[in-house]
Amino acid sequence: MISNRNIRSVVAAAAVAVTTNGSAVAQNYPDKPIKIIIPSAAGGPTDVPARFAQQFLPPKFGQPVVIENRGGAAGAIGARAVASAPPDGYTLMIGNTSTLAVIPAVSASAGYNPVKDFTPIAKVTEGFQILVVHPDSPWKTVKELIDYAKANPGKLNYASTGPGGLPHLAAELFMLRSGTKMTNVSYRSGGESNTAVLTGAVDLTFENVAILGALVRDGKLRALGVQNKARTQVMPNVPTMAEAGVPDCEANTFFGLVAPAGTPAGIVARLNVAMNEGMQQPEVQKRINALGTTATAGTPADFAAYIALQHKKWVEVGKAAGVKIQ
Repeated sequence: MISNRNIRSVVAAAAVAVTTNGSAVAQNYPDKPIKIIIPSAAGGPTDVPARFAQQFLPPKFGQPVVIENRGGAAGAIGARAVASAPPDGYTLMIGNTSTLAVIPAVSASAGYNPVKDFTPIAKVTEGFQILVVHPDSPWKTVKELIDYAKANPGKLNYASTGPGGLPHLAAELFMLRSGTKMTNVSYRSGGESNTAVLTGAVDLTFENVAILGALVRDGKLRALGVQNKARTQVMPNVPTMAEAGVPDCEANTFFGLVAPAGTPAGIVARLNVAMNEGMQQPEVQKRINALGTTATAGTPADFAAYIALQHKKWVEVGKAAGVKIQ
């Protein structure tokens, strides 16, 4: 939950940035529509934070926000387009864990550096991956699954959205920490990989709590563990990986607004305040929390540090697991 104290601190920090870094530019911005690129096909989870931005920004700036879905190469095509756009605040991106941390950590052809090529504006939501199996499967706990996997190396199949995606890397992290070996079965989309578990075509998957939470609550999937520091309020009986005996197995997911590197600090500060104030709205908080995710007020510097930390983590996991894609 975003507290009034936190939001006041963010606004104060932004006010200093506007005053000391290009206030004239910031005050005249924007004088035309703002474009937000979503680096994935329409209808995916990244659409939700983009719609938040489309809701929050126009009342503050008096200009419409145009959403453009530009998918391909696991998000790298859209990310490269934003990274190379003029740093004037008119081309932004809703990035996520894959585009701002995982893909550039393991792909030799990503074509951008998430730490150097973007100016972070605001983190919108944060969640985590959950390990799920079909409700008819014999495994009711993480320990039972691990025991089976160790006795049958490579026999368990897990669904992912392809090599280098977060479901793949979350599974690699789990295998590293649990000492198991499972087989990756790649699908073209998250919808297809989730369906594979629902139909029993594969044994399990690691996916975002916001995507699978409802299926778990409805009994269509069984959640064994959450890859987070704490349990989630939407499924409080599901243990964390650490509680289940797999320490240091967190796989956080996030969505946030970024601009090309070099975007004036005054513009970034105004966008940051608008997003944070919008996320503070009770109805928005209720919607986000219902998904098992959270929203926390923070400065652009906070978000920049978070992206750097997440990227570093997945670089290390990729190296340890031997994951490298072209």
